[in-house]
Amino acid sequence: MDKIKVILNPYAGRWLASRLRPVIEETLTALDIPFELELTTKPGTGIEMARQASLDGFPVVVAAGGDGTVSEVVNGLALAADDLGKPTAGILGVLPIGSANDMAEIDGVPIQLRAACEAIKRGRTRRIDLGVVNGRYFDNNVGAGFEAQVTIESRKIKLLRGTLLYLIAVFRALSHYPSPTMRITWDDGELQRSLLMVSIGNGRRTGGGFFVTPDAVQDDGLLDLGVANALPRLQILQLLPKVMRGTHKNDPAIFLTRSTHITVESDYPLPVHADGEIIYTDAKRLDISIQPARLEMIV
Repeated sequence: MDKIKVILNPYAGRWLASRLRPVIEETLTALDIPFELELTTKPGTGIEMARQASLDGFPVVVAAGGDGTVSEVVNGLALAADDLGKPTAGILGVLPIGSANDMAEIDGVPIQLRAACEAIKRGRTRRIDLGVVNGRYFDNNVGAGFEAQVTIESRKIKLLRGTLLYLIAVFRALSHYPSPTMRITWDDGELQRSLLMVSIGNGRRTGGGFFVTPDAVQDDGLLDLGVANALPRLQILQLLPKVMRGTHKNDPAIFLTRSTHITVESDYPLPVHADGEIIYTDAKRLDISIQPARLEMIV
């Protein structure tokens, strides 16, 4: 087996990843997987690390961390493919040791660390689509409005991980986030109204347990668009359990459709996340599209 590159975010999972570094190294060594491990030092550094690793000829680049780490590595791999003029970026491995691990769950990557390392050893892959928002790649989803505000609030909570972290963040965001008027256009339609949030899913789950776009699949060449109308707080709380089960599709406050290209416009500055990472706090226009079969991923 050729040497792989492992990009480890030590902060992932509230420093869980840092504590697991020796376990990762011992497990890869025990499985006879040659590797080179590099630590990210601040948000964004994983992008250039992954890009350079791909350009240097590493056949597999592994994201060891949460969904944000995965997203950075995905961006680096896609940018390297752009540099080389290749249609497909590859190959991504994932060691899911973050707070939510949505990407791993969606794609069937084992959550248990040794099993995830064994999957890398086997090397079985699937090809998935990537989304692009204002020039940045994303693998799972983009959220504008309330969903992104929840992400901002979650970053302020230091002692929790997983679904409970995001549930508390939801309640914090409810206390102050408005519902601005947005104009959404897609392949064959448009709407303009006061909205709580807009979610664009390449995958079906976000925030460790919220199925905002429950029918999204990552290899159909389409993005799933979900919007939630402006609602009183009580109705939002009543809707929340449905979103956690993915049973909100027929709720009158929700609109879902599919498209290859979506634009979001707002006079009010919107917070925006991509794969759980805040990319804007004041966006007024988003241009979002899909690139089919762009990434090779170990599952």
